[in-house]
Amino acid sequence: MAELSKYTKELEKLFSAAGNILIICHINPDGDAIGSQLALYHYLTSKGKKVDMISPNNLQEFLKWMDGADLINIFIRQRSLCHKLIREADLIIMVDFNQPDRLGEAEKPVIGSGAARVIIDHHRDPHNFADLIISDETRCATSEIIYDLLTGLNGGLPRSKTIAEALYIGIITDTGNFDHGSYTYRTFGIVADLLRTGIEKEKINELIYNNFTVDRMKLLGHALSERMVVLPEYQTAYIYLTKDDLKRFNHIKGDTEGFVNMPLSIKSVVFSSLFIEKDGFIKISFRSKGTFPVNEFAAKYFSGGGHMNASGGEYPGSLEDSIRYFVNVLEDSYMRFIKKAGK
Repeated sequence: MAELSKYTKELEKLFSAAGNILIICHINPDGDAIGSQLALYHYLTSKGKKVDMISPNNLQEFLKWMDGADLINIFIRQRSLCHKLIREADLIIMVDFNQPDRLGEAEKPVIGSGAARVIIDHHRDPHNFADLIISDETRCATSEIIYDLLTGLNGGLPRSKTIAEALYIGIITDTGNFDHGSYTYRTFGIVADLLRTGIEKEKINELIYNNFTVDRMKLLGHALSERMVVLPEYQTAYIYLTKDDLKRFNHIKGDTEGFVNMPLSIKSVVFSSLFIEKDGFIKISFRSKGTFPVNEFAAKYFSGGGHMNASGGEYPGSLEDSIRYFVNVLEDSYMRFIKKAGK
């Protein structure tokens, strides 16, 4: 990061002046959000700072084992406490998002806070609602940026297995274990440095990727056999899951993680989508191969965003209408992007 020294100096001033630091991740936090949050938390507390953490809503089950995850206050379950923490904070650090609505119910109290605010993120087009924005969309994960900041602040990576583990989880989850995303040779250099701390990558991978229930495996089988539709004329496949499907297989938060990637293993499929029926809207995930920018597709048609090969959005209607609309807009996108990406 070209301005790393400038950012670390500004952060040093903010950390030094802060009596109460609050770190907040985005709604529906993923591994990068929680990894970034916990790495910062462990670093700052090791320096004697008073730090609290908030997540707008519940963590996914496969992340709850992480060291310090039990210290994250859940806004929708602890509203009074979280409002108090926001009021008392004199520095609020927001990680892995750059739009205020990603704060969920915490948006109004955070925006109305008199605390200094910092954004650390790797998504495109950051909104200006912070005093300091540290943003680099070329990075595969916010955890990669946090790594650079901590090594700059500390004069090298803190030799903490807990911090290294959190950053490692952030990187592997946001790249699908290096299956997608904007990782580079430098990312692998960072991973090598993290592994030098002695973290157990086999144990981590087991807990992240092989820590699901029997019901989750049955839901995946149902999704692939009964709910996957392939559109060969558009080199596209999609999976849809109804609320009844989720109820039938005892769905818990995080169970559908990775489902959207599965159709990309089909020969000639370049674009994959996952539609999940929620109360009053449809949650949609997008993945692509090659040069098809699904973040642009998500932003244009589904009020979403993200990365070139991994993004998401929403549709304010029924599952049937969302799929019908999706198929209708595919033709234009196929001619402009998908066909080229699949060559």
